[in-house]
Amino acid sequence: MKTILAKVDLRQSESAEVIRTAAKILQEGGLVAFPTETVYGLGGNGLDGAACEKIYIAKGRPSDNPLILHISEFEELNAIVREISPAAQKLMDAFWPGPLTMVFPKADIVPLKATGGLDTVAVRFPSHPVARAIIKAAGLPIAAPSANSSGKPSPTRASHVEFDLNGKIDMIVDGGAAEWGLESTIVDVSGDVPMILRPGAVTKEMMEEVVGRVEIDPAILTKPAADLKPKAPGMKYTHYSPKAEVVLVKGERQAVADEINRLAALDMSNGKKTGVMATEETKDLYHADIILSLGSRDRPEQIGANLFKLLRKFDFLGAEKVYSEVFSEEGEGMAIMNRLNKAAGYQMIEAAKASDS
Repeated sequence: MKTILAKVDLRQSESAEVIRTAAKILQEGGLVAFPTETVYGLGGNGLDGAACEKIYIAKGRPSDNPLILHISEFEELNAIVREISPAAQKLMDAFWPGPLTMVFPKADIVPLKATGGLDTVAVRFPSHPVARAIIKAAGLPIAAPSANSSGKPSPTRASHVEFDLNGKIDMIVDGGAAEWGLESTIVDVSGDVPMILRPGAVTKEMMEEVVGRVEIDPAILTKPAADLKPKAPGMKYTHYSPKAEVVLVKGERQAVADEINRLAALDMSNGKKTGVMATEETKDLYHADIILSLGSRDRPEQIGANLFKLLRKFDFLGAEKVYSEVFSEEGEGMAIMNRLNKAAGYQMIEAAKASDS
C-alpha cells in the first residue's frame, strides 16, 4: 500500500482538497492518520466493523482494546449512545470540545468491533480544527486510537506516524505538532459515579469542580491483572514503550541522581548505551551517554507535551537503557506517571538516602 502524505494548513485554500481526500478515504472504509490536540489519531469509519478491524491490524492492536469514536458536533452524539447521564451532560458542557473522552452505554448502530466487544462506547469531541474538519467532511463518527504501532510511544508529529505506519495505511495528514502530547482523559459516565479510566489534561480536580465526586480506577497507577477486561484504551496492555528498557527511580533529588548515575555507570561499563530522562532543574546532575530534558518540573504541561517525543528520540539515538525521574501524582502529574509506569513496565527503584546506605 502506498501511503499518501499531505500537509494541511486550514488558512490555505489548497487544504480543502486534502480534507476532501481524507474524508473520501474514510467513507470508503480506508484509514487516515490526522492530528488532534492530544496526539495523532488513526481514523477509520467507526460504524463499519471492517474498517475498525483494519485499525487493529495496522497497529497490531489487541482486539479487546476498545477504540474511541470522534465526533465534530454535539448533536452527533445522540446517534451513537443510548443514554446521557446528568453528570455526563455537565462534563460535556464544561470540557467539550477538548481532551476528554467519555464512556457511554452504546447504541446498537455502533459495532462491537469498535468497542472491544463491550456494550459501552468511548466518545470524544476534539478541539483540533483539522480533526473536526475531517470528521465533518466524512459525515461519520471516526474511530481513532493513537496512530502508532501498538505498545510504542504515541505520535505527537506526523513523522512519528510515518515511521510506524507508512505503507500500512492510506493517508497521513500532517497538521504540525500536537499541543498536549498525552492522550485524552477517559472517564466512564455509564454508572452512577464518574470514574477516571485514563488520566490526562482534564484532571480529577477539574471534573470534581463540575460534578462533585469522581472516582479513579485502581488500574491507572498499578499493574493491571492479566484477566482485566479493559473498558478504555491503555488500561491493560504495555504502552508507550521505546525499544530501550525504561526504569523509574524515585526518592529525594540528590539520592535519585546518585542512584541513576551509579546504575548508568554500571550499564555503560558493560557496553550498554544509556540515557537519562531528567528535568531542566536536574539535568546537570547526571552522567550518561544521552541526557534529555522533559522541561521544567514546575510546568507539568511541558513535561506531558515532551514525554512521547523524548521516548522516541531515545530510540532514534540508539539507547538500550533509559532511567527516568518520577513526578508527583497530583493534577496533570497523574497522567504523566500513568504513561511513565506503562513505558517502564512498572519497573521502579527507590533510591536510598546517603544516611540510609
